[in-house]
Amino acid sequence: MSFLDTTHNINLSCPINQLGYGIAGLNIANALDNLKQSVSLFTIGSIDVPEVYHEKLKTLISNSRMPDWNAPSIRIWHQHDMTSFVGRGEKIGFPIFELNKFVDLELHHLSYLDKWFVCSQWAKDILVDQLKGIRGEDYVKENTFVVPLGVDREIFRETASRRKETIFFNCGKWEVRKGHDILIKAFDEAFNDDDEVELWMMCDNPFYTEEETFQWERLYRTSKMGEKVRMIPRQETQQEVYDIMSQVDCGVFPSRGEGWNLELLEMMSCGKKVIATDYSAHTEFANEENCMLVQTEELEEAHDSKWFRGQGEWAKIDEKQISQIAEYMREVHEKKKKDELNINQAGVDTAKKFSWSNSAKKVIEGIEKE
Repeated sequence: MSFLDTTHNINLSCPINQLGYGIAGLNIANALDNLKQSVSLFTIGSIDVPEVYHEKLKTLISNSRMPDWNAPSIRIWHQHDMTSFVGRGEKIGFPIFELNKFVDLELHHLSYLDKWFVCSQWAKDILVDQLKGIRGEDYVKENTFVVPLGVDREIFRETASRRKETIFFNCGKWEVRKGHDILIKAFDEAFNDDDEVELWMMCDNPFYTEEETFQWERLYRTSKMGEKVRMIPRQETQQEVYDIMSQVDCGVFPSRGEGWNLELLEMMSCGKKVIATDYSAHTEFANEENCMLVQTEELEEAHDSKWFRGQGEWAKIDEKQISQIAEYMREVHEKKKKDELNINQAGVDTAKKFSWSNSAKKVIEGIEKE
């Protein structure tokens, strides 16, 4: 009998909103329900999703009034907050992390769990390395399961830009980790005022103050190519995000470290050319066939004076990588000018393999593994 023929009771705790954890939580809960699993949903924070999901969420949340106390409890949330689980069943943490080390608080919380779900093999290797001295290497290996995140192909479908200009795009929230200080340097190096190019930045960070946001936008507006930069407000729904992505030619993601990189996979699903670093979790799906990979050579301590203060490492990006990004951007622009910028079919084919349904199936496999 296939595991999909079995209905499992699952206590799921996660955010339900339009940020990274919230998108993952919403889509995994929805996909589990579509696979006829009995989900009791315990939301973290306020709900902020399109109305089309409201009725289903109402049902899943109502299930939490009488949960199965012996069912596995999954918490999709930060690794420093892994103590709030429901019932007596297996405690399964699903953290999405960007660095290669954990601080003592994170290790303390992670070591409390029975099983671990992570997005990528990169993340599993880090988890095993960090927890083997506490829980034993064999135990952590056998009880850590790779559950890749997905993309909604009904929304993010392939389409070609009809604009005359070559449009480059980034939609990760303003952060040093995301490499936004790097992207504008590469854009300045790649082009001049007479090039028919634009850089669209949809990077509002809800955790920043107005002053912090102003400083990032000022960095771009006062750059050599500042007049070619367009700031786009954060979009409220995935459909609105797609409406922007459908108009661009290439996504540029010079990130120093990623827990998954939803936007990169979404851009692939849209058939767009993509540029990204060759380090961290998105290497689960980004490769030389579907992505213009920026070769990083070493790691450095992660510092951004806000969230990261040397508690781990991320990819070091210097002038060599900046020049490679600029070269890739020029290559995309030259192809656009010659009308040779085709759909990124390899990216589309990759995105088809990473559905939210497959994510839910991996969750079920992890639950059933003894």
